[in-house]
Amino acid sequence: MEATKKNLLILHLTVFVWGFTGVLGKVISIDAVPMVWYRVLIAASTLFAWFLITKKNIKVTKKQFLQFFLTGGIVAIHWIFFFHAIKVSTVSVTLVCLSSFTLFTAILEPLIKKQPIQMGDILIGLLIILGIYMIFKFESQYTLGIIFGLLAAVASSLFSTINSTLVQKSEPSIIGFYELVGALFWITLYRLYDGSLLNTHFNLSAKNWLYLALLGTLCTSVAYVAGVAVMRTLSAFRVALITNLEPVYGILLAFIFFQNKEQMTGGFYIGATIILGSIFLYPIYKKRKNKL
Repeated sequence: MEATKKNLLILHLTVFVWGFTGVLGKVISIDAVPMVWYRVLIAASTLFAWFLITKKNIKVTKKQFLQFFLTGGIVAIHWIFFFHAIKVSTVSVTLVCLSSFTLFTAILEPLIKKQPIQMGDILIGLLIILGIYMIFKFESQYTLGIIFGLLAAVASSLFSTINSTLVQKSEPSIIGFYELVGALFWITLYRLYDGSLLNTHFNLSAKNWLYLALLGTLCTSVAYVAGVAVMRTLSAFRVALITNLEPVYGILLAFIFFQNKEQMTGGFYIGATIILGSIFLYPIYKKRKNKL
């Protein structure tokens, strides 16, 4: 019982930290692509150092490496779209749009795993679409941010679905490390192509380095390891339900840090309530359905 309470607290703190990434994405004064490049560089290095300290064996087969490496490219796209959405809109808009990954997962998972789409998934999806429509209608000035936020949600649902298959045969921390390495490779390749990497200089401001260090270590590698560890004693239902608090924590933190800049119209909050209500209903519906 004590272990469960401890892990519940750890999970809430982890989700709170994930919610903080949106705030960091707003205050770091560099573009989304170099920001993600720094993030995965710091996160991969931190995880590698952790493996060295714990003397963990990180050997994988060639097939596994290729799977993780390619999936890392999708992770990179997800983060780039996510931070770009924040740059061109607000943290609140981006996080609510990102919450729609439940909708895309309900569509992509059956297609990838060759399973039938459930009617309940469709109904939850329709509610989320209604919420997105409300946000589009009342926050049209953030159309570009909404589009990139939704694209980030698609990428998130895609690599989450792939990982749900990969995790059956490999340890999550190993998957995470090689996906970070893959993300670093693909972003580096892109930056070489557009010439931005050759112009990279490491004389960022002290604030930017501090925020990037927090983003790469606390919000990525440390939070990832902690999030995986709690799954040993907590049910998948509890983890899913608490993880859905990420946009709630993120929006509250954004309002605290940016105040008036994060104030939206009434239509936005109606749409956000519909979306967030739907993603909280989703795991409850899944649990009841599995009991039948």
